[in-house]
Amino acid sequence: MRVTVVGGGVIALLTAVECALAGHRVTVVDQGPIPYSRATSFDQHRIIRALHPADPLATAAALRAHHRWLELEELFATRFYERVGALTVLPPAAADAGALLLSDAGGRARTLTATALAERYPHLSLDGALGGVLEDEAGVLLAERVLAACVGWLKWQPGIDLVEHRPAVAVDGERGQVRLADGRVLHGDGVLVAVGPWARRLLPERVAKSLTLYRQSLLYCRVPRARAETWADTPAVPALGTRRGAWLIPPVAGTALKLSSAAVCREADDLTDQVTPEERQRELAAEFGDLLPGFGPAWVLGGKDCYYLSYAETGGPLVVSLGDSGHAYAACGGTSFKFAPLIARTLADRVLGRMPDPTGLAALDTAPLDATP
Repeated sequence: MRVTVVGGGVIALLTAVECALAGHRVTVVDQGPIPYSRATSFDQHRIIRALHPADPLATAAALRAHHRWLELEELFATRFYERVGALTVLPPAAADAGALLLSDAGGRARTLTATALAERYPHLSLDGALGGVLEDEAGVLLAERVLAACVGWLKWQPGIDLVEHRPAVAVDGERGQVRLADGRVLHGDGVLVAVGPWARRLLPERVAKSLTLYRQSLLYCRVPRARAETWADTPAVPALGTRRGAWLIPPVAGTALKLSSAAVCREADDLTDQVTPEERQRELAAEFGDLLPGFGPAWVLGGKDCYYLSYAETGGPLVVSLGDSGHAYAACGGTSFKFAPLIARTLADRVLGRMPDPTGLAALDTAPLDATP
């Protein structure tokens, strides 16, 4: 088959990889360079963890994603998964339930008491009434390195064409056609649109109206040299146990410490810039001033805002049929990166018209919203 993939982020690129692995010809087209530097998935790092409290299906899927990321490291011959573990801070009873949930799904985790948390992570100021679940099969994905590895691998495959700086302006899913801004029309037996927060511009109006755009602010920080050794063994922390939903990604492999919280994720009218407003930077700095002993303005390197779409009805992702030959990953929710290998396999199944792979993401249309990256 000839497959056209519109998009330059992690979902589009991994779907192109899946189609290429199946022996098909693939054209990847994007409005910018490939990978696209403004894609939501273009970032220093993202968390991958299995535990989704009280959600056995998502937990089992996240474990499958963990194993697929390891396979992709081998396929691309590139290291991009730093397996530093993941810590989810929870009330003690919820922590016990979370560890049991992970064990039932085939994962490995340890519960930590409040005392153990304080002794192990003195550089985190956590609520003394809370415990935690520490996962082994988890850690940090070096996102930009993932995207570069996808492109590097695709360039060596026969029948792959990467078309850069060519915005798509219309998609005909019945005919398998993608019309570009310069008038060129790409023809394929299958089409996938996976352009992240820009999806509404290429979708039917009724679908576009059902999608909500969110804007998330992030802080990037430098850990003082005197504290670097303390931070060296810090896992990714998708939940710090705060009411505002704070989370952090530790500095690994030369990356910055990344800080954010669900409280600074808000609805947006349109895609504008990626500059974090000063008031949002101050809000995050004040929040983490209470969570990281010694944290101050000298730590902050800068901020960045990113965007994503979610399906208003479920708060998660959405796949839309655009006709016999076309599909769109219309909304990404907030969790697409860690599940990306499973999503890509499921999307490839749909585009190629093959039986669904049981290792894909069966609940793709209804996955819950999660403000953690």
